[in-house]
Parts: sequence; structure tokens; C-alpha cells
Amino acid sequence: MLPGRALDLACGTGRHALWLASHGWEVTAIDVSVPAIESLQAQAHEFGLTVDARVADLEKGEYTIEPARWNLIAACYYLQKDLFATIKQGVIPGGLAVAISLLVVPGKESSPFRLEPGRLRAYFADWEILHDREGSDSSRHAVAEIVARRPLNERS
Repeated sequence: MLPGRALDLACGTGRHALWLASHGWEVTAIDVSVPAIESLQAQAHEFGLTVDARVADLEKGEYTIEPARWNLIAACYYLQKDLFATIKQGVIPGGLAVAISLLVVPGKESSPFRLEPGRLRAYFADWEILHDREGSDSSRHAVAEIVARRPLNERS
């Protein structure tokens, strides 16, 4: 996929946003943490990269994802279940959504920050699934990962 407009939700200090910007993407990065956004801005400046980094609380609706605007939307290690529909609407036809979510594990079955196995895949069942994995990440957390492409013939 050629670089285009990317939205990095709950970006933290911007690891993904910086990588995307360094590969030619026009990146908007959103996080609730002022120190994280300041760190991202400093790193972008240090590396000569442009990232539109904004402080906003996604749970309070302080940032609106515009419909059919983004070539790629990433939500990595951030789970706000009611945001999936908006993410899907925000991706242009043929564009990508990337998500990594923690999975339910024994002792944390009722956590609002974890998904049941198979649930992330179910959110994108009507899209082309390019990558779908459930297992441990490098920190040995149980995660679900998905990369899904919005169908070209789907309308926003």
C-alpha cells in the first residue's frame, strides 16, 4: 500500500506514528496524555518528521474520526469497543484498519479493556482480513491482532 493519510489512536509516545511518518505517511496521532504527545512532538522534531499530534480523550468524544478520510487507522493496545464502528467508517474503501487488543485471561474475565477470543475478528468479519492472530505478544500478553481492508465496493 502506498503511503496516504494515517490516524494513530491512543498513540502514546508515538512509536507507530513516527514509523509511519518516516515512511512517507501523513500522520495524525491522538492521545489523552499531554506528556506523551509532548514526547511525540519532540521526537518528530528531532528526526525531522511531521506528525499532527493532538491531545484528546477518545472516551469523551474529544476527537471526531471523519468518515472515509483515512487510508489507515491504527488502534494498538487501546480498546474502546464503541469506537470500532467509527474506525470502520473512517477508513476509505480499500484502506486498512490495524488493531491490537488484549484478550480475556483467567482472573480478568470481566475487564472492559479486554476482548473475548474471536471478538476482534468478528468486528471486521465483513472486511478482507489480511492478518488475524491471537496469541502472546513480545511481552507475553494474550492479544488479538488484525489487519483488515475495507472492501472497495463498500460505501461510507
